[in-house]
Amino acid sequence: MRRIINNIFWIFCLLAIVSCKGKTDNDGKKVFNINLDQNVTSLDPAFARNQNAIWMINQIFNGLVQVDKDLNTIPCIAKSWTMSADGLTYTFNLRNDVYFQDDPLFKNGKGRKVVASDFSYSFYRLIDPKVASSGGWIFSDKVKDANSFKALNDTTFQIQLLKPFPAFMNLLTAQYCSVVPKEVVEHYGKDFRSHPVGTGPFKFKYWKEDEILVLLKNEHYWEKDGDVQLPYLDAVKVTFITDKQSAFMNFIKKDLDFFNSVDGSYRDDILTKSGKMTSKYKGKFQLFKGPYLCTEYVGILVDTSKTIVKNSPLRFQKVRQAINYAIDRQKLIKYLRNSVGTPATSGFIPKGMPGFDSTRVKGYDYNPALSAKLLEEAGYPNGKGMPEVTLSTSTTYKDLIEFIQGELNNIGIKVKVDVSPNASLRDMMAKNEVNFFRGSWIADYADGENYLSVFYSKNKVPFGPNYTGYFNDEFDKLFEQSYFESDSKKRYELYYKMDNMVMEYSSVVPVLYDQVVVMLQNNISGYPINPLSLMILKRVKKK
Repeated sequence: MRRIINNIFWIFCLLAIVSCKGKTDNDGKKVFNINLDQNVTSLDPAFARNQNAIWMINQIFNGLVQVDKDLNTIPCIAKSWTMSADGLTYTFNLRNDVYFQDDPLFKNGKGRKVVASDFSYSFYRLIDPKVASSGGWIFSDKVKDANSFKALNDTTFQIQLLKPFPAFMNLLTAQYCSVVPKEVVEHYGKDFRSHPVGTGPFKFKYWKEDEILVLLKNEHYWEKDGDVQLPYLDAVKVTFITDKQSAFMNFIKKDLDFFNSVDGSYRDDILTKSGKMTSKYKGKFQLFKGPYLCTEYVGILVDTSKTIVKNSPLRFQKVRQAINYAIDRQKLIKYLRNSVGTPATSGFIPKGMPGFDSTRVKGYDYNPALSAKLLEEAGYPNGKGMPEVTLSTSTTYKDLIEFIQGELNNIGIKVKVDVSPNASLRDMMAKNEVNFFRGSWIADYADGENYLSVFYSKNKVPFGPNYTGYFNDEFDKLFEQSYFESDSKKRYELYYKMDNMVMEYSSVVPVLYDQVVVMLQNNISGYPINPLSLMILKRVKKK
């Protein structure tokens, strides 16, 4: 009888959802309404490669560990773990009360208990060439083969690494590392992307691509808030309105409970230039800002073996340093972004990253006089004799790059802006075919190693993301040394040294450390802002 009542309720719920009425249902059920401006590419954790997919996968699935709002790695399905003295063997003790969500493919349709062999299967999927997971990088250079993942018994799971990797526990919080049931995945094959079954606080119900996605409360979820079983919400409803202005109007009408980021088309309507909420909306909804692990930067190709570098004025270190000093980052953030972001004056590793210390890494403040001096020392007084340089960007960041163009013009550096589609620019960067370009680096996991890997010689293109061709033996030694330093404070000391080396050489011009901006209706509470911009809904309440 209960199942019949539930089915009847959700038929009505789906009808209400499709009619886009949005608010809490009349029967008191709490539905959290959000909009994503692009379709979710997959609900399979093996393909959690972009924010929309990560956000939804995080509601349906769990992993061994998870992050809290301060980016600490805390227990999830693994209640505890140990690491061997050599840093190569990790042993996890699993909870004995976690079950996969109900599905017809399980015996009697009831979700079965999660065991250690489920993690062996789930993790090997990431490096299985037949799966071709976009998360292969998680384990591909860290383990030997499938035998590196061992189920010692149902509640003891072990991973054997080829070499130490101190950030490994942070890495395991990635949504790629979620546990999946073998029988369900193998039944659906590639269609598991739209038939996900996990252990998370919400279970999959309905998905019409580009239109609507519905997740329902997992009544058998294992995690509690004190003595109260999570989640508090009854459902999550996702719409896919691509026009951000239209979606924002739906938020203002209270048809949406959540809105993420402030787009240029309505930024001035919401925020003053100093980043405060305008009087028009004060008190009408909640607005939160916090650090986001994303560094917006301009990259400069410095590998002089490349033809496009050999005759470029950007090959000179003093020219690159002059560019770094020439940009008024504070002014850029205030007038172009309504004070969303922090000036990137303390290295490539962004504010919000554990270990970040603005006093330990010397970046570049705005100093046009020093900029002019360096340009003169490089042989280009006031830019005289310096050929025009081309700065490549994508359409989305054209205003930011034109601001930088103006700043460089002020010290005599003539800049031509070349605008390409996002995909084209990424492709050129990945082939070292662009000399001066806008880039951004968003953290996959909460460790500075993630950012410093961009400058490691072995990550040169096409093997990795060293798009600037920065090669330095001393840097490489420090980078490799950091892998053997399990004490985080000592590791951070190595990170400061490396970040300072990168800043001095100036193959990148860090512009800003981004910020998360989240807007919520006044009746929503319990939404945690975190520097990974990870959507965590299990403790959200809707009055």
